[in-house]
Amino acid sequence: MFDLRRKAIFAAALSLAAFSLPAVSAEFSASQKTEIEGIVHSYLLAHPEVLREVSVELEKRQKVEEADLRGRAIANNKQALFDSPFQATIGNPKGKITLVEFFDYNCGYCKRALVDLVNLVKAEPELRVVLKDFPVLGANSVEAAQVASAARKQISGDKFFEFHQKLLMSRGPVGREQALAVAKELGLDMDRLQKDLKDPSIRAGIEDVMKIADALALTGTPSYVVGDEAVVGAVGFAELKTKVDAVGKCGKTVC
Repeated sequence: MFDLRRKAIFAAALSLAAFSLPAVSAEFSASQKTEIEGIVHSYLLAHPEVLREVSVELEKRQKVEEADLRGRAIANNKQALFDSPFQATIGNPKGKITLVEFFDYNCGYCKRALVDLVNLVKAEPELRVVLKDFPVLGANSVEAAQVASAARKQISGDKFFEFHQKLLMSRGPVGREQALAVAKELGLDMDRLQKDLKDPSIRAGIEDVMKIADALALTGTPSYVVGDEAVVGAVGFAELKTKVDAVGKCGKTVC
């Protein structure tokens, strides 16, 4: 004889089968379906912790599915992710480890995470960092990204990183005016910058990043790609360092 718990689980399985498979559903009468539903309902009321267990398991499966999806997207977009002409590269340009950051100049979390990036570059001489403008916070963010993209036509490496840090840490909303002011402060050719802002490649570069972010199902900034993994959110220096170290050791974020 089944005990109540096993009977209820068995009934739940039958219930799921009955309503998910038409051929099986036809084997149950209306009264039998009602009885099965009643057994499942009563069991869940008596044991609500089962719902919590189901929720935890569902979340685990969703995370696995997301990781698989993002892993495939990384594999299918390697050139655009790591070696696009529409990006800034800081740290060691020939480093064996690459970290990609998707950021928005108006993102408060990105501002706080900047110190993590700076410390990572200092701590790992083999780290190559790719910065991707991902302006998701409105028109100001798009304008700031456009100016930054135009600035990259004049400056790169440490000089661009200086521009990036100054603009990212600007107080208040960051848009075209603030980005142009930082460019002028750093001595860029402003006439050339204004001309470069009209270059179609500026828009194309931002659209390219948007497509990659969509393929990776990124939901906010900052987001990172390191090794074969996408990391969403300002997870902090320690977690990023652990993943970077693992990639340096075995090529994956988990060895």
